[in-house]
Amino acid sequence: MSLVQLESVRTRLLQHPIYQEITTPERVKVFMKHHVFAVWDFMSLLKRLQKSVTSVDVPWFPYEKPLFSRLINEIVVAEESDIDGRGGYSSHFSLYLEAMEECGAEAEMFHSFLNPLKQGKDYSSILSENNQIPESVRQFVEFNLNLAMNGELYEVAAAFFYGREGLIPEMFRPLVDSLMETGASSERLVFYLNRHIEVDEEHHGPLAEKLLLELCEKDPEKLERANDIGGKCLEARSKLWDGVLAEIREKNL
Repeated sequence: MSLVQLESVRTRLLQHPIYQEITTPERVKVFMKHHVFAVWDFMSLLKRLQKSVTSVDVPWFPYEKPLFSRLINEIVVAEESDIDGRGGYSSHFSLYLEAMEECGAEAEMFHSFLNPLKQGKDYSSILSENNQIPESVRQFVEFNLNLAMNGELYEVAAAFFYGREGLIPEMFRPLVDSLMETGASSERLVFYLNRHIEVDEEHHGPLAEKLLLELCEKDPEKLERANDIGGKCLEARSKLWDGVLAEIREKNL
């Protein structure tokens, strides 16, 4: 996939109707019920990168490219232990769960996936056997976890940049605007979204892009494959949003 094609897929995602449809508290709850999976599996992509470009074993030995370690460790600090807006610290995932509780969003579907995963069950089996999980969520999570566990490192970096850190500010900003205009917002959710816009736009996005380019080493084949992965990430996100809208319409919210 060329950069022009990738940008076209990205533009279509940023024009998805979901940003104009999350206009009531009930619709926010549906959105969060689906989106929490993306908040969670983001950390698997991040941890694969951290595991691969830093040294976390004992005895410790320095990783051969400290630039890579610096780039990814800066991102990990905020994602795992950012300010929580209340004088303390929290992971972004925990912030999101707090926002779900504040909104009254259903977390049962997510925990029906996470709990057996904690007990050692294979993620693919859980996704295929759990009838609560919509197909759009299943495809999204399976794609990202498979990539995090089995993809080449530059492919993981491509998903991390194109599908997450380089996308989120533009993707979340219209959502925040809609929430504020319609009064469907909650304090924790808006804090979470605004915090991501701030740190990704000013810091994490550029760091993730630099890491991706370094890992591709100006190799045309790697760069093209990175674009392909980026396009697939954006298409999976669009389908995830389709699933949110389908439930909103099914329930006539």
